[in-house]
Amino acid sequence: MKIKVLMIGLAGLISASSVFAQKGELSNAKEQYDKYFTTYRQKALAAVATTALNEAKASIDKASANDKTATLPLTYAVKGEIYSALAYRDTVPSTSTPLFATAEESLKKAKETDTKGENKKMIEDAYQTLIVIKYNTGLKAYNGGKFETAYENFNFYRTVKPDDTTALFLTGLAAANAKMYKEALDSYGKLIGMSYSKNPGIYTDMSFIYLAKKDTTSAIKIVTEGAAKYPNDASLSKREIELNLQIGKAKEMVSKIDAALAKDPNNKTLYYYAGLANSSAGDAAKAEAMYRKAVEIDPAYFDATLNLGWVLLSPALKLHNEANKLPASKQKEYDDDMKKAKALFEIAKPVLQKAVDIKPTYEALYNLRAYYLGVNDMTNANAIKKQMDAIK
Repeated sequence: MKIKVLMIGLAGLISASSVFAQKGELSNAKEQYDKYFTTYRQKALAAVATTALNEAKASIDKASANDKTATLPLTYAVKGEIYSALAYRDTVPSTSTPLFATAEESLKKAKETDTKGENKKMIEDAYQTLIVIKYNTGLKAYNGGKFETAYENFNFYRTVKPDDTTALFLTGLAAANAKMYKEALDSYGKLIGMSYSKNPGIYTDMSFIYLAKKDTTSAIKIVTEGAAKYPNDASLSKREIELNLQIGKAKEMVSKIDAALAKDPNNKTLYYYAGLANSSAGDAAKAEAMYRKAVEIDPAYFDATLNLGWVLLSPALKLHNEANKLPASKQKEYDDDMKKAKALFEIAKPVLQKAVDIKPTYEALYNLRAYYLGVNDMTNANAIKKQMDAIK
């Protein structure tokens, strides 16, 4: 009887010793990882850090293989931080990928089992290491033009930290470049509802994405929302004006452009858009003034110079064409109108020529040729026609 009791006692002692041994492995794994963490940034202690991490791995593998400690929340958490460090240090994809997968799976279980939050910081720090790995991989892919791969890596970051503005920005940016428009709009759509310094630009980017999807209505809606939310952002105001001009809402845009110019009075592009809007709204005089202001700021501004030339040329052409329709009985009126038309043509000529000098496009040459036809200079008109034919 005494022998039996003694045997039971010995069995219990052996069992307890086994548990303590495995808990000792868990404690050693944590101790060695902490040693690694405090030394790995010090070049002189690089060998110490490497040895500590390897010992930590050996201990956590033993603790994870034992039934008594395998499912402890602390085991999962420690394994997650050790394997995340191993994955971070391993630069070879074929070997770092399984280390990353082990770390991710361990941290997932750590979160599920740590109901009291005792290992929260440990888990968060380990996840941060995995985020750094994915961020670096994603950045390399992005810079190499592999935007889908970049998105996949950045999306891990977003999955771990769904409310992180940087994660949302990176996933949106990569997705947009990969033409994954739904994913881009999902990330950007959440981002604009948060406090983020780059949100004015995000609204602009979203408008481009909607246009790429051929959804002009949504493009205008989002940029209008952004312009109202950030009234002092000149770039966003300009984008709103640009889109509305494209769909023919010139009159509605005149006041908005004036307001944008009040905020940014030296913006040549806004003056150009003001010229477009006023021209479309039928106010040629104001259009001319706006175009002149644009080329005053930038004398080599081709689009503004081209449009200014057309604004000046149009009344000359109109008067010239109307005079040619007069009956022979109205010779005096014809002569008077032609004289006035010629004077208008001469006002337009320097600007028309300047546009050609800046950029001899087909349209610029067409306008200048119209001048020569208007003043009946067929030699120059024919010469320009040859230039136009060459461009075709």
